[in-house]
Amino acid sequence: MPKGFFNVPKAVNEPVKSYAPNSPEKAAVLAAYKKMWNETIDVPMYIGKEEVRTGKTQKMSAPHDHQHSVGAYHVAEKKHIESAIEIALESRKKWSQIPWEHRAAIFLKAAELVAGPYRARINAATMIAQSKTIYQAEIDASCELIDFLRYNVQFMTQIYNDQPASNSDVWNKVEYRPLEGFVYAITPFNFTAIAGNLPASAALMGNVVVWKPAASQVFSANILMQIFKEAGLPDGVINMVMGDSAMISEVILSNTHLAGVHFTGSTSVFNSIWSKIGTNISHYKTYPRIVGETGGKDFIVAHPSANVKQVVTGITRGAFEFQGQKCSAASRAYIPQSMWPAAKEQLITDVKSMKMGSPEDFGNFVTAVITETSFDKLAKYIDQAKKDSDAEIIIGGTYDKSKGYFIDPTVIVTTNPKYATMETELFGPVITIYVYEDAKWAETLKLVDETSEYALTGAIFSQDRYATVEATKALENAAGNFYINDKPTGAVVGMQPFGGARGSGTNDKAGSMQNLLRWASVRTIKETFITPEDYRYPFLGE
Repeated sequence: MPKGFFNVPKAVNEPVKSYAPNSPEKAAVLAAYKKMWNETIDVPMYIGKEEVRTGKTQKMSAPHDHQHSVGAYHVAEKKHIESAIEIALESRKKWSQIPWEHRAAIFLKAAELVAGPYRARINAATMIAQSKTIYQAEIDASCELIDFLRYNVQFMTQIYNDQPASNSDVWNKVEYRPLEGFVYAITPFNFTAIAGNLPASAALMGNVVVWKPAASQVFSANILMQIFKEAGLPDGVINMVMGDSAMISEVILSNTHLAGVHFTGSTSVFNSIWSKIGTNISHYKTYPRIVGETGGKDFIVAHPSANVKQVVTGITRGAFEFQGQKCSAASRAYIPQSMWPAAKEQLITDVKSMKMGSPEDFGNFVTAVITETSFDKLAKYIDQAKKDSDAEIIIGGTYDKSKGYFIDPTVIVTTNPKYATMETELFGPVITIYVYEDAKWAETLKLVDETSEYALTGAIFSQDRYATVEATKALENAAGNFYINDKPTGAVVGMQPFGGARGSGTNDKAGSMQNLLRWASVRTIKETFITPEDYRYPFLGE
């Protein structure tokens, strides 16, 4: 593709709306929330041109009011997954050949649909089904999703423009072909934007997709499919299926045409997928691309020179926004002894001021965790901390699931740097703090690096540049996204490509060209203009 052949709109990050009192966006999202809350939505599977309803359904409810049903979704049998694969492969014949600018136009239109007519609906759905506050829904389901869709088009054009050198008698080109087969996209509950991006990024590059959203995110996933369809995405390019995860993965991972897996979820599930692919490796037509972003035990480390209020704000926002259910959420912190009295006082004051309840009330900073399973796991660790001699809960530690799955923001202080909640991913509004001796800064950095199997995000707070350099180097492999004087959450597409290594995934950086390259198979083409007609080289002489 010649440079500048098409004038693709330059990607810009979508501004975050304020939802201030009396603002039009607040009125719009509350109206959408009330409408959806009082409806009973029936969500089909989307397989090719069909909306498939099997009659076997699962209830959808809001985590902050789990007795209230907002609808149900239909679940697949084995034959439906097989059909989705067959239809995807048939759709590939046309989709893989469509000019790239037409694929781009579809997803750019999808971005504008999210930014405009669908904004209130997608935000409200995320508030209801995933219990996000309006701010968390806005930065996820609207802004980040829009950014993914816009920037991916820009990244694609940059990739296509990367061409090899040629000379007067040889023209060299590379084609960025879609993968030969289909891509299996598995998406999590916690980000509507990720649910949209994982299938869309692969499809943008010309691939076809079988997509399984998380059960607790189907409510908003349904709207994503409606957006893709209204944007003009042809039937069969992205096929959305729901049901038993083990059955779906078994059928898909045993198919000879599996070309890739795009995954966000738990480390254990990703490991099992990788293992099954390894077992089946000789069965596939091509080596499947495996891209995964998994768990995290994300840290905050404060140097004695750090600003106390900045550190505490980093902890409260990093640990408790969206109830600590971000892959990047802070769940362990290391505070110097000299700072701890002031930090402790400020932390308790801030947490006490947080309001908890339904996201419909814009005064609430935290809401409910996603499921009863999550609630029970968190309650178990909190109860154990109350019993252990090397742990103390200084704020929070209470919970109630009578109406919704509510866990109060909880701060545990431990004298054991390897305490269970310093090492185990909890995925909830619980952070554990270890207070270290000021003189043991270097030793503490080593401890941070060695404590967790994960390496997703981490943050340091320091006003000492030498200490900042030391920490940045010492923690080089401890986090794929590393923050200096900021919380370890909130990566922005096009600014902070996201992903981690070790037990946190393949670090293929969502929101960057690196990720899109994983969904292309490069073909090099050499065209010679004056072709030799004699095998003899000059060195052979006469």
